[in-house]
Amino acid sequence: MSREFELCPGRRVGGDQPCFIIAEIGQNHQGDLDIAKRMIRMAKDCGADCAKFQKSELEYKFNKKALERPYTSKHSWGKTYGEHKRHLEFSHDQYRELKKYAQEVGIFFTASGMDEMAVEFLHELDVPFFKVGSGDTNNFPYLEKTAKKGRPMVISSGMQSMNTMHQVYQIVKPINPHFCFLQCTSAYPLQPEDVNLRVITAYQSAFPDIPIGYSGHETGIAISVAAVAMGAKVVERHVTLDKTWKGSDHQASLEPNELAELVKAIRTVEKAMGSPVKQLLPCEMACNEKLGKSVVAKVTIPEGTVLTLDMLTVKVGEPKGFPPEAIFDLVGRKVKMNIEEDETITEQAMENHVKKVKY
Repeated sequence: MSREFELCPGRRVGGDQPCFIIAEIGQNHQGDLDIAKRMIRMAKDCGADCAKFQKSELEYKFNKKALERPYTSKHSWGKTYGEHKRHLEFSHDQYRELKKYAQEVGIFFTASGMDEMAVEFLHELDVPFFKVGSGDTNNFPYLEKTAKKGRPMVISSGMQSMNTMHQVYQIVKPINPHFCFLQCTSAYPLQPEDVNLRVITAYQSAFPDIPIGYSGHETGIAISVAAVAMGAKVVERHVTLDKTWKGSDHQASLEPNELAELVKAIRTVEKAMGSPVKQLLPCEMACNEKLGKSVVAKVTIPEGTVLTLDMLTVKVGEPKGFPPEAIFDLVGRKVKMNIEEDETITEQAMENHVKKVKY
């Protein structure tokens, strides 16, 4: 079982802890602080554990030519990619305001630090944990510096190989043991055949001492619920107030009713996982009393008869007698009273005996 650690104050992940559900607001706020606050409130109302954003210091994330390139997509908020990103980027003061609002609402608040300077700011902001986006998972200097901050880390693995993830583990583990990996495929929206939930199992085998989770970009909730059934201890999904809004992430995001349904389904599945011990449960007793079968006399059996298999059958009987699984054990036992055809075979009808030992 994966080891547990405290991801946020008072909230542990891994082991038998409930799945930690991250509502990834990202940049689906359209660059509007009021919309961002509405989304934080929505995440809380839907039952998510954390509202998450994406923080960039643009001159550290992109080089000049990347920021100056024309951006003519229907999703663009500016003539160049830099103008587009600046429209969507909140200032430090706005982030402080959002964090304060999340505290008032009662939901954990964090962001993906999309570059090293963004991580510095988020550390100053005192977020409970760092989210490492898939684009920085193979950025080893970034990982080292982030791990050395000492905060828990949630690391996505989109666009990576298993070999790279082993390298990530070897870099982060000696510095900071409080981290987890999320299986992720970086496509928006993600098609089911590209999800590869079995990677969760592969990660659980390869990294048994850390929790494993899932970050999904698919439509609907079924795949994310299945991930929890496979043992995902953290689930991250993009959220939106309206899938038709401008922006490339909205289509692969969950609207409020879907997020609420996801949270409800995850909590239901967690209850349903239950115990690995198979036994007759108290809730089954009524059905067992009504429909549970017993060993019944197939023919009239006189007192003193030694039972053979052809004398016995199995039916729903009244009163209850020996259960069906005892039928072979009854063979060779002697009855001490007459038993009519179709009567239940009960303990009271049997002579005491010592069970034969098979050699």
